[in-house]
Amino acid sequence: QVQLVESGGGLVQAGGSLRLSCVASVRTFSTYSMGWFRQAPGKERVFVATIVWSDSSTYYADSVKGRFTISRDNAKNTVYLQMNSLKPEDTAVYYCAAQKFGYRSDYQSYRYWGQGTQVTVSS
Repeated sequence: QVQLVESGGGLVQAGGSLRLSCVASVRTFSTYSMGWFRQAPGKERVFVATIVWSDSSTYYADSVKGRFTISRDNAKNTVYLQMNSLKPEDTAVYYCAAQKFGYRSDYQSYRYWGQGTQVTVSS
C-alpha cells in the first residue's frame, strides 16, 4: 500500500515563500506520477501541479504558474512544492497525491492521498 505524508505548511505573509514536502512509503516511487492539490474551506479540491513519472515533465494550474515549482527526488521518495510570491488566495490545505503510471491531472485519477498540510497566507 502507498502512504503519503506531507510537511512544510505554516503561516507566511503575502509575498513570502514556503516549501512543501511529501514522502511516499513505496518501493516503486519512480513509477508514480505525483501531484499537489489544495482545498480552501467551503470550496472544492483543485489541482495545483503534477510531475510525471516517466520523464519528470511538469504541469501547473494557471493560478500558480510562474510562482510554484514541483520537483521530485526519486532517491528520497519525495516530491516537493516550492511556493514563492504567495498570495492570500493560496490559503488552503495542500494535499499530496500519487498516480501509478499516470498522465492525468484531475483528482479522480489519483488513487493515493496524504493527510494534508495547512498553508495560511496573511495579507
